[in-house]
Amino acid sequence: MITKSNSFTRLAETAQSISSTRGNNAKIKLFVDYLYKLKADKDVELATQFLSEGAFSSVSGKRASVGHRTIATLAADFCEIDYEKVFKPSKTASGSSSETIQRLFENIPEAQSKWKSENLTLQEINEIFESLYITSKRDAKQQILLDAWMRMSPLEIKYFIRILGQGSLRIGFETKSVENAIAKTYGKELETVRYARMISGSIGRTAVMAKNDALDEASFKMFSPIAFMLASPIESRAVTDLSEYIAEEKFDGMRCQAHISDGRVELFSRDLNQISSSFPEIVEFFSGKELPDLVLDGEICVFKDDTILPFQLLQKRMGVKKPSKKLLTQYPVLFIAYDILYEDGNPLFDDLLSVRRVKLEKLSKKHSIPITSQMKIYNQDDVEELFQRALDHGNEGLMLKRKDSVYEYGQRRKSWLKVKKPSGSLDTVMLYAHAGSGKRGGTYSDFTLGVSVKDDDRYEEEFIPIGKAYGGYSDEELKKMNALIKDITLERFGPTLLLKPHLVIELEFEDIQINKRTKAKYTLRFPRFKAIRWDLSPSDADTLKDVERMYQQKIDEERSRQGKNPSFYLPSRN
Repeated sequence: MITKSNSFTRLAETAQSISSTRGNNAKIKLFVDYLYKLKADKDVELATQFLSEGAFSSVSGKRASVGHRTIATLAADFCEIDYEKVFKPSKTASGSSSETIQRLFENIPEAQSKWKSENLTLQEINEIFESLYITSKRDAKQQILLDAWMRMSPLEIKYFIRILGQGSLRIGFETKSVENAIAKTYGKELETVRYARMISGSIGRTAVMAKNDALDEASFKMFSPIAFMLASPIESRAVTDLSEYIAEEKFDGMRCQAHISDGRVELFSRDLNQISSSFPEIVEFFSGKELPDLVLDGEICVFKDDTILPFQLLQKRMGVKKPSKKLLTQYPVLFIAYDILYEDGNPLFDDLLSVRRVKLEKLSKKHSIPITSQMKIYNQDDVEELFQRALDHGNEGLMLKRKDSVYEYGQRRKSWLKVKKPSGSLDTVMLYAHAGSGKRGGTYSDFTLGVSVKDDDRYEEEFIPIGKAYGGYSDEELKKMNALIKDITLERFGPTLLLKPHLVIELEFEDIQINKRTKAKYTLRFPRFKAIRWDLSPSDADTLKDVERMYQQKIDEERSRQGKNPSFYLPSRN
């Protein structure tokens, strides 16, 4: 069978090649070679969208709404295996549902007899995604999936599922690399491509504009969210003159972009999802004011009794499309703005931060909009003093922002720096090792870590997973761990090894969050290696009850009220 240039097979094969290739430049070249052979604008749009954004454009507002269990139980039925006894243990071992499905479909005879790749085109795959979007019933969605899988190879199915998830394809090739490939394919300046994507909100549209030499036609539209400016850890950037920065407290909340025009208000999360229905009081706050067309960058926080409350309480509001009166009363939220990106028909992305701040302060004063407090800094002593004040408020730390910076959409540079300290650490046991990709190909560099439940009546196991980590160790430590892994491997599941509980890792993390989809019911936010505890044994590992206790302590901790030296300015109080 001849593989068509616009087939989904070819996109899946390209994604797999990118995953197994070392070096970002080599990965980009693979996608450039792929993209160059696509002729139709729609194929170019879909290919870049699928690889970067998912089944639907970030600004489309569409979601397929297909749950993990819907996919997993259908896959088990497809293979004619028991979901609980076979599929779930296989998925736990591999650490990836899509990877598990690929391996099962390739190796189980009952599954092999059911699928046959028909070399579906990108546009045919898009039609399947659209069908899932307009279908509401679970059994109908499963029938669409079943019909689609019978027409694809296991490799195609793996990437079909990952694309459907609207997240990273986990191949070491994120949006900035796709932008780079677009620029190289069509001979455009990278910054021009990035700017067009930022103001259009769509990587697919940007690729088509680049192909047709029309990047200058990109224009910002209200209610199409733009990529957020990101911060780098201060430890990763050399700062020679702190006086070039201003400081703001880093809130214990949720990043949000607010678009306001003629009484219409829409809120977007950091992943550009529409979240307006979850926070009706913020929508009501803005819609009740006579405001010019605005786009504000800020944070949603639970705010009660003059105090910003923990992020864990905000989680109770996140994802709730129609919060009850009780929920609104228990966990009232506030939008605190710290940047203005668009005002009355004028994009402000290229204005300096100091200029944008003046506009934001005028807007705040006129319309009583909460905005961050900014503090001048001159040296490290100032940073340490303000950092402690932020912690007293219950906030995460500080943001340092260059006064002469423009809004660098989707970038992590020196313009915004975050000063934080870890929320805590746990002694965990390494349970699974996953093969790395790219420059770490050939080694096991991603690890699933667990906590002890051997004395916990709720569980039969000795250890259960609490998080995954793939950083914080040196090359020498990685080499030493890989040597040990050979001796403690119990079973191999494709690229994943089940390990004998032996090696203890002190795992550092930003926060503990509830995650009911996991066995522990909790997950760690941004976990990374703090230390490899060669001196400890699995009996020294922390327990799930330790995790539960740390979570509760975070909620119960005393926080300073927004009185003297507040972290944000609430004009309505004056």
